[in-house]
Amino acid sequence: MKKQIIFSLAVILFLVVGTVVAVLYGEGYTFDFSNTHTFVKGTGLLVATSNPDGASVFINGHLTTATNNTINLAPGQYSVKITKEGYFPWQKEITVQQEVVSKADSLLFPTTPKLESITTLGALHPVIDPSLTKIAFVVASQSAQKNGVYVYDMGNRSLLTLTGGATQIADDTTALFSQATLSWSPDSKQLLATIAGSLKPTTYLLDATGFNATPQDVTETLSSVQDNWDTLAKQALTAQLNTLKPSLKAFAITNMNDMFWSPDGTKILYTASTSATMPQYIKPALIGANSTPESRNLEPGNTYVYDTKEDKNFLIATADVAPSEKIMWFPDSKHLIVVANKMIDIREYDGQNNTTIYAGPFMDSYVFPWSTTDNLVMLTNLGNPDIAPNLYTVGLK
Repeated sequence: MKKQIIFSLAVILFLVVGTVVAVLYGEGYTFDFSNTHTFVKGTGLLVATSNPDGASVFINGHLTTATNNTINLAPGQYSVKITKEGYFPWQKEITVQQEVVSKADSLLFPTTPKLESITTLGALHPVIDPSLTKIAFVVASQSAQKNGVYVYDMGNRSLLTLTGGATQIADDTTALFSQATLSWSPDSKQLLATIAGSLKPTTYLLDATGFNATPQDVTETLSSVQDNWDTLAKQALTAQLNTLKPSLKAFAITNMNDMFWSPDGTKILYTASTSATMPQYIKPALIGANSTPESRNLEPGNTYVYDTKEDKNFLIATADVAPSEKIMWFPDSKHLIVVANKMIDIREYDGQNNTTIYAGPFMDSYVFPWSTTDNLVMLTNLGNPDIAPNLYTVGLK
């Protein structure tokens, strides 16, 4: 009987110890038997992921594992590099804290992106809509019935139309829309098409969802249309600001200009309008948040990204550089597209890992995000001045 009791107690003790060991290990602890003071040493967890997966993970220059994997590390600062053949490397300084999960989440871009045309008859004056899903442009190389205004829907590649993916919404039989400049309404439902004239421009209001057999001339009522659009834009901005806590909303209204929310609505790309110090809105600071150094002291003209979920503010471009750059959101809300110096770059929202993905010929700043992370869109004649520029995708997979 005593042997059975002893055996049962031993089993129970083993299970208890095993459970404690498992819990400690799961929380990031390891066992260091060389330490005479304690056998248990606190560590942190680093989760290394990549898209595409199967990349190599280097910690402080040492090949340690492959993505996707979790690594136990002693608390401290680490240089993490993720590489995969055929892709640009990803590298970042990451702080690992005891009992905290840190992330090295890398989106890898190919070193040889694939170009594919999505228009073939020329595309002039392209503009992207506020939802970042449709591009409007004009065609001027065809007959009067085929010339005009087209809308390319990046979410629909099955349309059997002139350019293989665009639908015509106006032609040259009623006005010379092939010479128009275009602008989108804030709700992406309408377009203004302005055609230069000998005396003054003529402006038409177009329905962006279908063909306009009788375009509406709004030249004399243009100010009313623009007032309505301004009201829509202000309502959209107010709705976004109302998602912020009152103190943060007040700070944003006072100190931020040109606010552009990320597609998922969690981050704000903006230009500082005044010198100010951004208060800490989440106290205490979130555990395991992005460890990239912040810039909470705002300077006028500098471009920043504020992460509303983690209460982090990052410098993207200084006032002397910002005017020469076109900066927009990448569809994943974790990256920015930056067009400058005749190159197209993608960098993380905290300003890290700037990658030049395209340095070939393209027209001015006509670069747009695709509706997914698979591509970018640009306007180019591929360096041939004898042909009309077309819209091309730059493959990022």
